[in-house]
Amino acid sequence: MERSRKRLSPLLICLFLLVVVWLSHSLWLQWFGHVLIRDEGPRKADIAVVLAGDDFGHRIEKGGDLVRSGFVPAVLVSGPPYYHIHECDVAIAFAVIKGYPAEWFVPFPNSALSTREEAAAILPELERRGVHSFLLVTSDYHTARAARIYRAAMAGKGLDMHVIAAPDEYFREDSWWRNREGEKTVFFEWSKTIATALGR
Repeated sequence: MERSRKRLSPLLICLFLLVVVWLSHSLWLQWFGHVLIRDEGPRKADIAVVLAGDDFGHRIEKGGDLVRSGFVPAVLVSGPPYYHIHECDVAIAFAVIKGYPAEWFVPFPNSALSTREEAAAILPELERRGVHSFLLVTSDYHTARAARIYRAAMAGKGLDMHVIAAPDEYFREDSWWRNREGEKTVFFEWSKTIATALGR
């Protein structure tokens, strides 16, 4: 009898731990979403920069709101290739439909295929324009990684940047695991975060 009790103890401990993990899943799953976000809040700057990659227009709307609120005079809109045109052209047209004046937005066509390539294209353009401070606008789940990439690329350039989070259609920090698109967003963002940390 003593021998069987000793064998059961590790099994019971494992079972207990599994129950604890399951019961607390909403807490630790929130952490996986929370660490992806770095929202530094708006403040006065020379320009806002809207990164590409938002199929729903939340990023460019956030950029327009920053102009409307008086934080920046204009928004530079990144535009990699998109169906044989540039994403910035589609994004600006969408913003105009939503009621934002077209003159608030500056299209910046480029051929970047990653956030790192986008930074390599955008930062020299900001220097060329004499920009000293800018607001970097991207989806909330993308803010922490984008901030790290841009700050590394900005080293020694004398630029001041603050990151602004735009909402995402599906990602919610405290419930992303409750819908498939939210799960995919977190999976891919964590994959890219790890790849970035490894220098990929």
